[in-house]
Amino acid sequence: MTRVAVLTVSDRSSRGERPDAGGPAVAAAAERRGWTVVERAVVADDRAAVAERLKAWCDGPAAPHLVLTTGGTGFGPRDLTPEATKDVLEREAPGVAERVRRVTEAATPLAALSRGVCGTRGRTLLLNLPGSPKGAVESLDAAAELLEHALHVLAGGDH
Repeated sequence: MTRVAVLTVSDRSSRGERPDAGGPAVAAAAERRGWTVVERAVVADDRAAVAERLKAWCDGPAAPHLVLTTGGTGFGPRDLTPEATKDVLEREAPGVAERVRRVTEAATPLAALSRGVCGTRGRTLLLNLPGSPKGAVESLDAAAELLEHALHVLAGGDH
């Protein structure tokens, strides 16, 4: 059973000014893959807050296998999810983020502007997804095959 945590990064959603649409869309997409969503949260576009939540989820015996973030990957002045993720990563997996951009660019050329990153902390894999619910689900779909294999290897399985 793949255990997943989903973090929405949004100032407006964290203040209750806008419903969180990205987090539920990502969680539903994960569940359609047979994964179990064990944690969900919404935090503001704040580098320290994002990093703190990621560390809290990844460190310890109940760490999920996969953490998916949605939001904060663009060029806005407060879009710092990739930087916060890099603050907590032990190893980057640039090929996953590159594949997401390459595959999703076929649907929207603006996908090339996503600054999302991927990597590991302990035995947890982290992947940044865009904030748009449609873009986030398409990005997860683009990475799913790679994620499955990476999670298998992280858990001690053969290459």
